[in-house]
Amino acid sequence: MTDDPENLVLRYLRRLDAKIDSLAETQRDHGGRLTRIEVALAGLRRDQASDAETLAYSSARSDRLSTRVDRIERRLDLADQPEPGASE
Repeated sequence: MTDDPENLVLRYLRRLDAKIDSLAETQRDHGGRLTRIEVALAGLRRDQASDAETLAYSSARSDRLSTRVDRIERRLDLADQPEPGASE
């Protein structure tokens, strides 16, 4: 009879060991998935920064073109002249 409780304890320990192994595998899987999410998020942040840089460059270029067009219109007397007495 002394073997029976010992076998019972061993059986429970083996079950616990199997469950812990399963949990460890699940945790490794989740760790890998989390790493992939972090990499994807970093990529999105890089894309966002690149888009902001492109927008700033385009805005500066548009401002320079607008200034040049204004200057050309003034030189060719194409710019609208304000009406006398009109306030802007």
